[in-house]
Amino acid sequence: MSTPDTFLRTAIELAYANVERGARPFGAVVVKNGEVLATGVNEVIRTNDPTAHAELMAIRAASQKLGSPNLAGCAVFASGHPCPMCMAAMRLAGVTEITYAYSNDDGAPYGLSTAAIYADLAKPFSEQAMKIAYLPVRLQSRVDLYEAWQGRS
Repeated sequence: MSTPDTFLRTAIELAYANVERGARPFGAVVVKNGEVLATGVNEVIRTNDPTAHAELMAIRAASQKLGSPNLAGCAVFASGHPCPMCMAAMRLAGVTEITYAYSNDDGAPYGLSTAAIYADLAKPFSEQAMKIAYLPVRLQSRVDLYEAWQGRS
């Protein structure tokens, strides 16, 4: 029987293999009902895609395997502390449990911590480093966008 420790070891081995390929040290495993559903590694460098984090690659693969964007009942085991983007994506997907092996403190000396991003996101929009603005533009010639979505057949 597999345990959380076993799944974390798998994620870490994926991360080591990724480092050996010249990529970033991150791996992730999606588990449902005690079975590995999908895995992923950080592919940011290979793809030039800043969203190609291990957790996102794993949840994309799991969603494809299940034929659904709903990952309710799934757990993610990650080699490193998931960044805010990955954490949000896992929440949106319905992942119910996340376990990681290396903390932001562990990664900080190597430039692998996202603690500063978490701290910035905790501030009100007006105080964050990124400019965030709400501008309620609507197309007068069209039904409201959300109303159109709700009324689709």
